[in-house]
Amino acid sequence: MKFVAVTSCPTGIAHTYMAAEALEIAADDAGHTIAVETQGAAGSTPLPPQTIADADAVIFAADVEVRDRARFAGKPLVTRSVKKAISDGPGIIADAVAAAQSAPATSGAAPVLVTKVEESAGLGTRLRQWLMTGVSYMIPFVAAGGILIALGFMFGGDEVVTKLYGGTWHGHKYADVASTLPLGGSLAIDKLIAQAGYAGLLFAIGKIAFLMLVPILSGFIAFAIADRPGIVPGVVGGLLATANGAGFLGGLIAGLAAGGVAYWMAHLAVPKWLRSVMPVVVIPLLSTIAIGVLMTIVVGKPVASAQTHLTTWLNDMNGSNAVLLGLILGLMMAFDMGGPVNKVAYTFGVAALNSGDTKIMAAVMAAGMVPPLGLALASLVRKSLFTEAEQENGRAAWLLGLSFITEGAIPFAAGDPLRVIPSIMAGSAVTGGLCMAFDTTLRAPHGGIWVIGLIGSPVLFLLAIIAGTAVSAASVVALKTLARKPAEQPAATPAEAGRPTTAVTV
Repeated sequence: MKFVAVTSCPTGIAHTYMAAEALEIAADDAGHTIAVETQGAAGSTPLPPQTIADADAVIFAADVEVRDRARFAGKPLVTRSVKKAISDGPGIIADAVAAAQSAPATSGAAPVLVTKVEESAGLGTRLRQWLMTGVSYMIPFVAAGGILIALGFMFGGDEVVTKLYGGTWHGHKYADVASTLPLGGSLAIDKLIAQAGYAGLLFAIGKIAFLMLVPILSGFIAFAIADRPGIVPGVVGGLLATANGAGFLGGLIAGLAAGGVAYWMAHLAVPKWLRSVMPVVVIPLLSTIAIGVLMTIVVGKPVASAQTHLTTWLNDMNGSNAVLLGLILGLMMAFDMGGPVNKVAYTFGVAALNSGDTKIMAAVMAAGMVPPLGLALASLVRKSLFTEAEQENGRAAWLLGLSFITEGAIPFAAGDPLRVIPSIMAGSAVTGGLCMAFDTTLRAPHGGIWVIGLIGSPVLFLLAIIAGTAVSAASVVALKTLARKPAEQPAATPAEAGRPTTAVTV
């Protein structure tokens, strides 16, 4: 028989190509031929149309959405995870043979779904796949932007931002950073270097990369749902989420909504004369308007109102119970990792610093360092609970956490929010409370470990961070372990079972 396959893992580096090789070897050993398209980080190797047309069945070995699925319409489809392809290539080939025999290929029809993974996959499975697609495209921005920001602090110290903004902190807002760069703004690059040095330039470029985190996440979640028609409303919705302060959680809403709207519009029955302009004009225009209204009116206004009320509440609490205030600030710093709740806590810390209270800023920064550090530790000690993409992000998260870049935790939270967010909130609350109990102080509004010389009681400050990191790591490992289902455990190999296996690892 003749088969075609597509392999794709979240990072698109090693496992994508390992799965392709495993399928090629298994098909050859069984006397069949197979052509594999790898959709990796370096691009894809598209299958020729004639090769697809001649295939008896299609295999998707992918942990993210396969691009351009419509090419395979009418073919029996076997869907498995990348890990399954690597560990049991012969079993997948056997499934493809059975699929081709039970549902012969046709043309011009929807793909014939014959495997247990598609029949049993519910909304939760599909939702996770959509989210992981967005995360896989966002991770390079997290790594590049975070490292550039850290380098800016390493070479320029905590003064790099005050120099960049003329002595004024703007609550860590992305829009303020964007307005200072020569991207249509008023500050020329030579003036920027003269004002803040090359360290300031590194910092500013890194913040611009971070400006794209939520739009990229949102855009490619929408892409995973609706293919290309989802990109424009998804990216615009993500930018609006950033602009109105809705942050990471707003970006998730924008991506899912944009994908749903674009998918629905792409499947409308329209006159033949209108079909050619639907993907180029009609869908981008109308879906962007719909998502723009949603993010501006439905999401933006409640977020602004919530921020005002939170700030008032924190001001009323300040001075009454220091440890409780530290716990609450820690919870807020971790809740949305750079979103509106996080910004309220951070701005509250900066305002306290400006008024001479250095304890609150210490609690805020320490609590904001914990989420990336806790997840980096968890992904190191229990690798089996994390995807390849998450493990890779965990290695970068050490530097991001030490540099007080809370957004380093977003890729983990986007893929598994119900277990990750409560875990990091617990750790950050512990750290915030301990910092207030230890009376640690901080005379800089940013910088992480690189401004250790400006921290009062630095040993106790580090002890609070270590305690919170341990709590976050232990919590996320415990929750992920409890959530693991028997079906998610590695299946027995054909040799162990004594017969071809049809078990699926989703």
